[in-house]
Amino acid sequence: MKRLLCLTAVLILANFTAKATTIEMKVYGMVCGFCAQGIEASLRKNPAVVDVVVSLESKLVIVETRAMEDIDDAQLRKAIADAGYDLKTVARTRRTMADYRAEIDRTAK
Repeated sequence: MKRLLCLTAVLILANFTAKATTIEMKVYGMVCGFCAQGIEASLRKNPAVVDVVVSLESKLVIVETRAMEDIDDAQLRKAIADAGYDLKTVARTRRTMADYRAEIDRTAK
């Protein structure tokens, strides 16, 4: 019984930690769709990146990474700076990309 409980706990923890990380960044200087495309292209060069969403209205750039992978803040700052923009804040969240897209759609209306 102890073994079963331990195995169950390990599987639950493995499932929890295997989820992708969502990184939310506040980026200043973006004013048009071309800006968004430049940032997205810069971030997608990183092999850990699965998806990128840019909201000009909210000044947000959201990155989803592969399971169990992360991108350190220095790499994010460099990618944003290389694209020509100013990264203000970086936060890791548990929100999904679908949540962010829904929020962006709501604010755009």
